[in-house]
Amino acid sequence: MKNSVSVILSLLFSAGYVSAQSSKPIYTSGAYTIYPDRVVQGKYTSIAASPTDLQSNYQSPANLFKSAVVDFKFSINGKDNEMPSGSDHHFVCSGSDNETPLIRFGQPDAEKKTAPAGLYLKPSSRFKIRVDLRDVLDAFKTKGYYTCFNGDKIYKDDFKGLFVAGSTAPLIWDFNNLINHPELELKDPDGDGIYETTLILNKPGDVNSTASAWKLGKDISAFPQYRSPYMLSDALYNLALEEMQNAVEPDSTFRTGKEWSGVWTRDISYSIILSMAVLQPKVAMYSLMKKVQNGRIIQDTGTGGAYPVSSDRMIWAVAAWEVYKVTGDMKWLETIYPIIKKSAADDTFNVYDRQTGLVRGESSFLDWREETYPKWMQPADIYESECLGTSVVHYQVNKVLADMAGLMGDHKAVSGYQHQADLIKKGLNSLWLPGKGYYGQYLYGRNNKIISPRSEALGEALAVLFDAADAGKQQSVIDSTPVNDFGIPCIYPQIPSILPYHNNAVWPFVESYWAMASAKTGNETSLTRAIAAIYRPAALWLTNKENFVASDGDFAGTQINSSNMLWSLSGNIALVYKILFGIHYNQNSLEFKPFVTKGLVGERSLNHFKYRDAVLDIEMSGYGNRIKKISLDGKIMIKALFPGDLKGNHHIKIVLANNAIQGKSKLVPGYTAPETPVIAYAKNELRWSKAKNAVSYRLLKGGKPVAVTKALTFKINDHAYAEYQVIAIDRKGVPSFASEPVSVVPSSAKQIIEAETIADKSDLPYQGFTGKGFIEVNTTINTQLNIPINIATAGTYVIDLRYVNGNGPINTENKCAIRTLIVDHSFAGTIVLPQRGKGEWSNWGYSNVVKVKLTKGKHIISLCFKNANENMNINVNQAMIDHFRLTRVGNN
Repeated sequence: MKNSVSVILSLLFSAGYVSAQSSKPIYTSGAYTIYPDRVVQGKYTSIAASPTDLQSNYQSPANLFKSAVVDFKFSINGKDNEMPSGSDHHFVCSGSDNETPLIRFGQPDAEKKTAPAGLYLKPSSRFKIRVDLRDVLDAFKTKGYYTCFNGDKIYKDDFKGLFVAGSTAPLIWDFNNLINHPELELKDPDGDGIYETTLILNKPGDVNSTASAWKLGKDISAFPQYRSPYMLSDALYNLALEEMQNAVEPDSTFRTGKEWSGVWTRDISYSIILSMAVLQPKVAMYSLMKKVQNGRIIQDTGTGGAYPVSSDRMIWAVAAWEVYKVTGDMKWLETIYPIIKKSAADDTFNVYDRQTGLVRGESSFLDWREETYPKWMQPADIYESECLGTSVVHYQVNKVLADMAGLMGDHKAVSGYQHQADLIKKGLNSLWLPGKGYYGQYLYGRNNKIISPRSEALGEALAVLFDAADAGKQQSVIDSTPVNDFGIPCIYPQIPSILPYHNNAVWPFVESYWAMASAKTGNETSLTRAIAAIYRPAALWLTNKENFVASDGDFAGTQINSSNMLWSLSGNIALVYKILFGIHYNQNSLEFKPFVTKGLVGERSLNHFKYRDAVLDIEMSGYGNRIKKISLDGKIMIKALFPGDLKGNHHIKIVLANNAIQGKSKLVPGYTAPETPVIAYAKNELRWSKAKNAVSYRLLKGGKPVAVTKALTFKINDHAYAEYQVIAIDRKGVPSFASEPVSVVPSSAKQIIEAETIADKSDLPYQGFTGKGFIEVNTTINTQLNIPINIATAGTYVIDLRYVNGNGPINTENKCAIRTLIVDHSFAGTIVLPQRGKGEWSNWGYSNVVKVKLTKGKHIISLCFKNANENMNINVNQAMIDHFRLTRVGNN
């Protein structure tokens, strides 16, 4: 293929198709170069021979030399529970037939093994793994449970199986998905306590490759036709149109990607906003309505049983509004308004933080918790976090609702939605990092929230696009947010020991939003890099992939990847519509705000572009982001604005002002933060593990820094309540995530109310509870619990529940239990009881906390099941409650 690409290139030059202009790069960096007709990355080249023909000789470097060292770890029930983070087993596969020694579960290797120079994993290597689980099985017999390294107990009845996670396919590091890979389960057929499995590594079928050639095979004449002097740009646009047709299912709904069937709320919504509302409005409508149940928007994916641990389903509303602006369909508006209004009303109770103004829940689209959160954070902790991207989505939703309410004549509601949007916008100030010039990732913690100073690419872009950031901050975000050679990573810096997916990864659809944000702020440097970061992978791989590795730009190194990805191809098309031509939809008009970088100067056209009852042929010349002249059917227009009632065929001509534009972009190398310390407390002393690459440690008390030390211990006073965390700092001053909070609680500050003392004890055979039993809550049993309490000392208290929810795994399904907490007849907050493991009904943990101020004396705490607490499953909203816990954390 390499030779054929060279031959094609030479023929194009000799025939005169490759002019001096096409030899001039559009964008160049140390990693790759984009030319008008090709992409060159080292020895790899992709060439656009015509607007309907692309050829590439790309081969994933990951396939060439696979490491002979296999890193792996065992897992009970699909949890990371064998050894602490950073402790793995290692084996060097020196031949075609390999077998580990008998490994004792929980026993770390004496030393990390390395492969001799020049030794690589042989094709179809047999790899037999043997592990001694007798210590675990003996604990089941003698005590009824096994205690993990971190103190968690696994009860005999909850034991579902032993699995292996690891670094080399078919091994994966996704612990939560191990149970979906039967080949990764170890078995003990003779019952001797020795578990085994045999895997085949480096199978020929595991080689990751993409097509070497693409030729347009579908009729795309029904869609807008794009032409420019840049063959590569034209071909990639046509490729995206063809893949768009592949992404429509027989039932006229969108398919998420080649490897992802079905309609997913956030995927279709971000795609519709980018370009699918324009190209496929009816399919967009059908797809959006498929994600509605009981008059509410469905949160179909997310941690711990979906909503409200994940709460970004509301991007549906922004997408539905985009469809209205494109079509002007009042029947559609009448359909969607009550759905969005009802869903937003639930969010008012379940996810809006009345103190901070921000929105609780998982980062929008970053729904694989190990990839973007510290490992200690449970689903209840993720619910309590308040992230940039999700908060900005809800800000825009409330602005959309205000606009919709005005159009629907619901005038009383307008000010309420605008007020809620203003509260969120004000709350975003708590995420701003003045020293960095962009927003932090999220607030996180338990009783005292702190900010994660990582950047979060999608959230940063949306803050600019939706005007959640003011003009000065918008410019700063684009100038200052870290970008790598191959694009903007989802988060920066990266998390150690986590393979790429969201961590150390670039997602083309996020890059598209970043490109639009760059254009909005007039930053040509950032925009050029973003366009290049979208063109490069699509051209080299001849498909719009889901993601790729940020550090090397390869598609093969991510945990999961799909070709023909809906939001990736939608973003590629958006480069033409929303950036180069700058087509923007208002409530009842079409507006042009083009931005053509100087590297893409020239005459271009977009023909057969439909806007409501009009069909537009658009010509544009020049470069810049200012319009010198615009005409409609030869008549000069004062504004680049066209009414929604325009009908028939029209010709629009735009001449750009060729204005010079500058702009900064923070191009930085990839970087990984230090490991997160693991902290423990005993006998007036905090101790923590040594974190790799750390040179010092910052101690937090109540979320505030109190000391910096190079030691691994710290003496404290345990006579008063305090919550402590430790952050590792590396030689460049880059911090790790904060450790799991450790609370020092005097007995006088804590009150436990056993659940079985306020309601009938359950007779279910679960273990591990405190007191004499536990109670069940579901949609019909114990729908309201009233707990009388007597407060000896007035102050600020946090309330949480010890519970178990075995209705599903930690990472999928939709059975998070939700309840409303009322104190003295006033709403205090929402309690979430997320899934903790499928069938694991003795895996107890604590809910999120609700902070309240209580006076001395008697009070009533009520735990209620309200309409707003309906989850995405509807039928199953169940948990077991062991006890209620009240902790005094302050004097006022």
